[in-house]
Amino acid sequence: MKVWLLLGLLLVHEALEDVTGQHLPKNKRPKEPGENRIKPTNKKVKPKIPKMKDRDSANSAPKTQSIMMQVLDKGRFQKPAATLSLLAGQTVELRCKGSRIGWSYPAYLDTFKDSRLRDMDEAGNHHSQQTVVRTKNQTLHVLTHSVKQNERYGQLTLVNSTSADTGEFSCWVQLCSGYICRKDEAKTGSTYIFFTEKGELFVPSPSYFDVVYLNPDRQAVVPCRVTVLSAKVTLHREFPAKEIPANGTDIVYDMKRGFVYLQPHSEHQGVVYCRAEAGGRSQISVKYQLLYVAVPSGPPSTTILASSNKVKSGDDISVLCTVLGEPDVEVEFTWIFPGQKDERPVTIQDTWRLIHRGLGHTTRISQSVITVEDFETIDAGYYICTAQNLQGQTTVATTVEFS
Repeated sequence: MKVWLLLGLLLVHEALEDVTGQHLPKNKRPKEPGENRIKPTNKKVKPKIPKMKDRDSANSAPKTQSIMMQVLDKGRFQKPAATLSLLAGQTVELRCKGSRIGWSYPAYLDTFKDSRLRDMDEAGNHHSQQTVVRTKNQTLHVLTHSVKQNERYGQLTLVNSTSADTGEFSCWVQLCSGYICRKDEAKTGSTYIFFTEKGELFVPSPSYFDVVYLNPDRQAVVPCRVTVLSAKVTLHREFPAKEIPANGTDIVYDMKRGFVYLQPHSEHQGVVYCRAEAGGRSQISVKYQLLYVAVPSGPPSTTILASSNKVKSGDDISVLCTVLGEPDVEVEFTWIFPGQKDERPVTIQDTWRLIHRGLGHTTRISQSVITVEDFETIDAGYYICTAQNLQGQTTVATTVEFS
C-alpha cells in the first residue's frame, strides 16, 4: 500500500514539472507563494548629463585664435611665445594671416602713424620708414621697418634692431564694411620682444629727465622698462635717498610698463629713478619728477572776465577765458563775439603754463584772450568762450556794453 502511495506522489511531481517547464535547482529553497510577482521599485534613474567638454563647447564663445607667425632663417616658421628675447641687430619678420591686418608696435616707430596704418591696402603696396635713435651711450642707430599687406597675410619687418625696439608687437584681423573697420577679437596675435644690447639694461628714453603726473583717480606709471627679461629692478627716491618698496598694494612692477602706482597720492611726489641689475652689471635709469595733480579729471573748469563791462567808443577791450586743469590735459578754445558776422577784426591769443600750488600740487592754467581795438557799437554784446578737453566742454559768457 505504501509502495503505491510513493509511486503516486512521484507521478504528481513529474506532472507538475511538465506544466511549469522548469526544474527546481538543487540545494535551493522553494519560493514562497507570490514571490515571483514583480514588485514596485523606488529606484531613481539619474538623467544623463552631457560631458563637461560638450557643454563648454556649446555655451562658450569661440576661443581666440592666434594668427601671428615668426619667420625664421631658411624659410622656417614658428608661433612666437608671449615673450621673446633677441639680440640687438637681428632682423625680425612677423606675419599675420588675413587679407586685412591691423598692426601695433612700439610708439617711437610710429612717427607717421596715420600713413603707416594706411599701408594696409588690398593692392599690397609696400612702405618703409627710417627712424634715428640715440641711445644712452650716444650711439646712433638707423632703424628700418616696414609694413606690407599681401593677399593672404600682413607682414611687418624690422632690421637693425636695438634695445629701443623693446616692446609689444601685435596684429589683428580687420572686419570692414565699406570704409568702416573693426577689430576681430577672436583673431589676434601678439608677442613682447626684449632686444638685449650691451650696456643697455633699460629701454632708452628720449630725454634725461621726465615728468610723471600723479592723479588720484587713475594709475600712474614710472616707465622703467628693461631689455633683459631676468633683470632685477628696484625703485629709489633721490631725496631723502632710499629704496621705495614695490609691495604689491600701492606700487607694483610690470616689466612691460614699469613701476605702477595703483592709488597715487601727494606723499608719492618727488624725484625718483630706477636701478636694474643683470649678469653682474647694474644701470641707473633717467630721473622722473613725480607731480601730484590737484584738479580732478572732467570737463574744463572755466571762468571768463572782461577788462571792462562798459567801454567808450575808440577804447580797447580784452576778454580773458581761463581754465584750471590737469597738467597733461590740453584745452582748446573757441569764441563767439558780437562783430563776428560783420567780420570785425579781433586778436585771439592762447597760452598755458604749469603752476605749483604748494605741497607739490601742480595745475595747468590755460588761457585764451580776445582783444578788440577801437571799440564800436557793433562790438557791444555777449562774448562767449567755449573750452573743450577730452572729458567734455564748458561754455561761459560775459556782456560788454557801449558807454
